[in-house]
Amino acid sequence: MTTTGEAVTKAANHSERNLGYRGVRDRVFLVVFLLSVLIGIAGLLALLIDVLIDGAPWLDWQFVSSYSSRRPKEAGILAALAGSVWMLGLTVLFTVPVGIATAVYLEEFAGRSRISRLIQLNIANLAGVPSIIYGLLGLTAFVYFLSLGRSVLAGALTMTLLVLPIVIIASQEAIKAVPNGYRDAAFALGATRWQMVKTVVLPQAVPGMMSGIILALSRAIGESAPVLVISSLVFLTFVPTSPGDRFTVLPLQIFTWVSQPQKDFKAVASAGIILLLIVLLSMNAVAILVRNKYQRKRQD
Repeated sequence: MTTTGEAVTKAANHSERNLGYRGVRDRVFLVVFLLSVLIGIAGLLALLIDVLIDGAPWLDWQFVSSYSSRRPKEAGILAALAGSVWMLGLTVLFTVPVGIATAVYLEEFAGRSRISRLIQLNIANLAGVPSIIYGLLGLTAFVYFLSLGRSVLAGALTMTLLVLPIVIIASQEAIKAVPNGYRDAAFALGATRWQMVKTVVLPQAVPGMMSGIILALSRAIGESAPVLVISSLVFLTFVPTSPGDRFTVLPLQIFTWVSQPQKDFKAVASAGIILLLIVLLSMNAVAILVRNKYQRKRQD
């Protein structure tokens, strides 16, 4: 017959074994996760160093200010750079107001009806649709049906469809993160629902929204499949001056250079990748500054 002291001793020994097992398991997972991060960083650094070595000698003012050419020594990226700026600016103009307004409506005004749940489900599904499908949709809806042609406006509207679900979902999560006590305090002071949203919820949610907008625009500026369907131009000798002009973008131009048989075009493509990274990092830096500004205001 087991005494109480023996039972306590067995339980203590069993607990110590479990603690030892959990400690070993935690260390194993820590090592695995750390190695995974280091492998990812090492691969990224290797690619970045290779691109810098190949492309840095070609990255000069002549490259930035010249048009594309079939001769690598004369190739420039001005048209693609201008096209990317045009398309990104229009995409921001269309995506941010619509995405934030949709998120505010779904979270603050629509309630939990069956229709709103159906809308939520479709938005989540649209976020996972391949980008080439959006390109075909944009070709049908904007280029042909609305007769916008293969223009910057058609490309920007297509990119808006592509990244809008990301902005909506991120904005919804940011709005959900605002404590309900803030809403209750606004209502207690006599604010209407719209006044509460405008003066309390949105200022608190802006930092989280900016994170989603950064991710969405980063995807937009790096996509080539939808633009290939809409534009299909790579050797442009003019800069778009209006939303109705033809255009090309940086990823599409880089892809075209990489596919050329001349070896020097690989170095030209590397220079284009460096410029694309500079544009992307600059855009992210501006968004992060805006996000940090609102975070400081919220803390104050």
